Amino acid sequence: MSGPLTGLKVIELGQLIAAPFATRLLAEFGATVIKVEPPGIGDPLRKWRKTHQGTSLWSYVQSRNKHSVTIDLKAPEGQDIVRRLAADADVVVENFRPGTLEKWALGFEDLSRLNPKIILVRLSGYGQTGPYRERPGFGVIGEAMGGIRYTTGSPDRPPSRVGVSIGDSLAALHAVIGTLMAIIDIVRNGGTGQVVDVSLYESVFNIMESLIPEYGVLGEIRERSGGALPGIAPTNAYKASDGYVLVAGNGDSIFRRLMKAIGREDLGEDPRFADNAGRAAEADFIDAAIEAWTEQRTVEEALAVMNQASVPAGRIYNAADIMADPHYRARDMIIDAQLPDGTPMPVPGIAPKLSRTPGAMRWLGPKLGEHTDEILGSAGYSAEEVADLRRRGIV
Repeated sequence: MSGPLTGLKVIELGQLIAAPFATRLLAEFGATVIKVEPPGIGDPLRKWRKTHQGTSLWSYVQSRNKHSVTIDLKAPEGQDIVRRLAADADVVVENFRPGTLEKWALGFEDLSRLNPKIILVRLSGYGQTGPYRERPGFGVIGEAMGGIRYTTGSPDRPPSRVGVSIGDSLAALHAVIGTLMAIIDIVRNGGTGQVVDVSLYESVFNIMESLIPEYGVLGEIRERSGGALPGIAPTNAYKASDGYVLVAGNGDSIFRRLMKAIGREDLGEDPRFADNAGRAAEADFIDAAIEAWTEQRTVEEALAVMNQASVPAGRIYNAADIMADPHYRARDMIIDAQLPDGTPMPVPGIAPKLSRTPGAMRWLGPKLGEHTDEILGSAGYSAEEVADLRRRGIV
């Protein structure tokens, strides 16, 4: 099955999360992604979190549909291999500290001389310019600087971290968006190659809604609000007899339906709560009324009433809930795969859904260097040259 990016050649010089997640998305929709890894070591993600027979389960997903090539980027011969691969590539994606590629003569000026249409996608903590450009930056630092860490958690607790690497993932999504924009400029406008400069902190900052206007105009700093969303009511996690149920009744008509469903028509018809501004001013009072109702019911009982009343509501899913949910299966968001030894392993499906040229998982992440001979051969290296490079530890 071919995808909308079939024919696109991408060289991945990244490791861990941000750059490899971006290239994973490109590969899922048909791009040929050549993942460059250090010989003998590989991407550190191969050992991160839970492993099976020494290989990270995460890495099988993060590197699916990619070709693994081992190259020592610190060696001149390794840098020459990358130049030869980039000469007919469309995109190079990297997440080294700014200046590293230039040190290896693999920066944009170097690559664009070989290939004027090359798109160099650069992910870093702080971007390629500015006073912080050379600082090391992981996702957690970008999340904090971008504003999401301060606003996450309960008001009476220290700032919390989202339970996944959200900063890296947001940067990866911005990288894909920038890549596709650059490709469209070449295809539609006859443009040339360019740099897509993505920083972790800006990718987080870009989703922070009205954080800055509220401070700049009103002098208000958005604080942590637990399960609620500041200034929007009612929307929260409410205690049920066997857990928590999420209810989002913040639309005017939805609020009236919600209040009727829980037997509080008096609040639904109260002119003070006719719009969001009035409800937000009394959010704690309204939340207490809702929770007084949910506490007397199980999550399933509460959801049944909310669904009947057309009020957005849901449970808080853990991994077991996701695996058991029929909607995930109906949308092909759980794919049944097998590890190399035959062990069954469910993996996330493909998003977004394209009707005519959908993405696909063609294979799980490859073994380290699995495609080195194939890729170098296609770049013009003879079998003898590859053997010599391998003997010297270049590949």
